[in-house]
Amino acid sequence: MGSKGKLLLAFVVSLCSTVQLEAQLQMGFYSSTCPLAELIVQQEVMKALQSNIGLAPGLVRMHFHDCFVRGCDGSVLINSTDNNQAERDSRANNPSLRGFEVIDSAKTRLEALCPGVVSCADILAFAARDCVSMTGGMTYRVPAGRRDGRTSLATEASANLPPPTFDVDQLTQRFANKGLTQDEMVTLSGAHTIGRSHCTSFSNRLYNFNSTTASDPTLDSTYASQLTQSCPQGSNDPTLVVPMDPSTPYTMDTNYYSNILANKVLFTSDQTLITNSSTAASVRMNAMNRMLWRNKFAAAMVKMGQIEVLTGSDGEIRKVCSVVN
Repeated sequence: MGSKGKLLLAFVVSLCSTVQLEAQLQMGFYSSTCPLAELIVQQEVMKALQSNIGLAPGLVRMHFHDCFVRGCDGSVLINSTDNNQAERDSRANNPSLRGFEVIDSAKTRLEALCPGVVSCADILAFAARDCVSMTGGMTYRVPAGRRDGRTSLATEASANLPPPTFDVDQLTQRFANKGLTQDEMVTLSGAHTIGRSHCTSFSNRLYNFNSTTASDPTLDSTYASQLTQSCPQGSNDPTLVVPMDPSTPYTMDTNYYSNILANKVLFTSDQTLITNSSTAASVRMNAMNRMLWRNKFAAAMVKMGQIEVLTGSDGEIRKVCSVVN
């Protein structure tokens, strides 16, 4: 089979897999049961971002962290109890996740209007979409009908979420475990174009990197020097943060990919994308073509939002997103 034939086959397989995923959920799922559902979520997101734009990357990240652990079932929203440490309090999520109050506000309004109808998992998927749109990304339709899970375990978050130290092969495998391709992995990594990171997530690249060099040689030396000013050696202060993209920290653009090519990204898991010929080609393509990336990102978000979803009579519709019924 020629290269064009292989590409066509890959596209058909991908399309079939997407159709199969989408069959479980529906566009306009709440059109008759709670027609204002998406508008109410959008209003709460807009109100929150007007006072703190930093919540946008927080909510996008929260949706990703929800879907990668037990599927997109809202389990990341559940509080810990005396007998159980939940996902949100795992080392992978705390203190990096934020925006829980936005989901809670939307849920409170929806329960008053349409009690027991709209799931917390769907609210989070809608909110992530709205954050992408409100920070300059492409808006997209979100199929809904997810139901909420009843289990949330911190150990599962650590076992399923890719840490910032992963190399390209580890990332590829972790995303493949969730039914996502390598190109979708590179595409979704572009969410790192907005938001901030705690110094503790990348300080290993700044100090005592190995026996011969203090900082990671794949990190631009001038940029590394700037980062050491913001992240002093030996500090574990959780309040020390730096923007993921210093030039446009709250705009969904393709600077992230340009920064990879310039060796000016924070995480090993970002810089590693240039070490593989296939992922490097995707990085270069995305850096050159913002519209292409925006379209691919929207499609990848829709696909990610359908990982292992609970539908029908599975799970529940939580009355309060942080507590199981």
